[in-house]
Amino acid sequence: MKDSNFLKENNARYLWHPMAHPADSLANPPVIVTGAKGVRITDVDGHETIDAVGGLWNVNLGYSCDPVKQAIAAQLDQLPYYSTFRGTSNDAVIELSYMLHEFFEPDGLSRAFFTSGGSDSIEVSLRLARQYHKLRGEAGRVKYLSLKKGYHGTHTGGTSVNGNANFRTQYEPLMPGCFHIPSPYTYRNPFNETDPDKLAQLCLAALEDEIAFQGANTIAAFIMEPVLGAGGVIPPHESFMPGVREVCERNGILLVADEVITAFGRTGSWTGSRHWGVQPDMACTAKAITNGYFPFGAVMLSEKIAAVFESDTSGGGSIGSGYTYSGHPVGAAAAVVCLQETIKQKVNENAAARGAQLHEGLLTLQGQHELIGDVRGGHGLMCAIELVSDRAKKTPADKATIARIHEATYRDGVMVRVSGPNIILSPPLVLTEGDVAKILSALDTGLQAG
Repeated sequence: MKDSNFLKENNARYLWHPMAHPADSLANPPVIVTGAKGVRITDVDGHETIDAVGGLWNVNLGYSCDPVKQAIAAQLDQLPYYSTFRGTSNDAVIELSYMLHEFFEPDGLSRAFFTSGGSDSIEVSLRLARQYHKLRGEAGRVKYLSLKKGYHGTHTGGTSVNGNANFRTQYEPLMPGCFHIPSPYTYRNPFNETDPDKLAQLCLAALEDEIAFQGANTIAAFIMEPVLGAGGVIPPHESFMPGVREVCERNGILLVADEVITAFGRTGSWTGSRHWGVQPDMACTAKAITNGYFPFGAVMLSEKIAAVFESDTSGGGSIGSGYTYSGHPVGAAAAVVCLQETIKQKVNENAAARGAQLHEGLLTLQGQHELIGDVRGGHGLMCAIELVSDRAKKTPADKATIARIHEATYRDGVMVRVSGPNIILSPPLVLTEGDVAKILSALDTGLQAG
């Protein structure tokens, strides 16, 4: 590895970073991470911090899961790559598809289509939704509905159904036929409704209204995150996703669950859909499927969808989507062992316990710091605090204040993620009680610096 002086001199000079302005990266060089162990990362200066970001929502098992690393090394020795396009397969991906069938059985999902990551999975799900309706003789079902504040990746389809202008504006015009309804965000919503149950019903009414306006027979799918992640960790009321399921079923609309963040234990349940007692028609997964150790993803499909494709005799059921690395044997081998370790370690139970501890601690901090306007979480290790300069007016905190909080928290030993006025916490699911206490302590230090 190059020495630290070289790395600092060239940091962001030749590298454009995702979700960042190139000029800002040059003016404020990113943290250079050079090592990781357990739930901690180490930067180029040797400063160690708890990674309360969990990589990017994906390092559920932490950075020292040796069984997954060993599986990757063994697979590289046996079969480092081969395509799963028509006519060929590999042993690792067959084993993985069987394991995922068992894991997602309570969600009513039994078939897997493999991708290279979350954005790929979203794109495939949108395509398959349209194709499903064409095969059933309803070719007019081509539109998509989604939630404002929702996040669904960065491909053209995913960006089109995204509900956050930050990810859309610079790339418009996007794909036509995508429409958004208000999200069940109690802190900020167009209804000025703070009761979660009432807000859920208002959002469901907005969904019904949009379906009636567009025409149910023109809509292919509704896509949603069971708990909105990148939009600021927005958990809906328990009635919301079941309500969406009922509305979609009644109108012949497919329900696609974006489980890229929420699958594999993050919410305290094995999937976000299961957390709300809902069986979607498709679920998009990635991130924790390999613990972040290999780029990999999967779209899980219901028997209802499988029956339509597998019974087709016209040729229209041939899937025209795929990626060079779909079903990559190294990724599949990593996912097999990762799933085994995820279940063995019961990370969903730890996520529920540590998530409750973290959420309670954040509420305590809110009572001590006027900068915290809202605390969101309570569903596993997905939490956020929304920073304001004026609680009564809900005025978002300015960038300089947020930057001071972030920097002071990092200096005190915890890496957090800033997204607009939100500090988002999505740590590994193997976090200990002491780790949570340290996160809260460092945030307290950061908030004092703000």
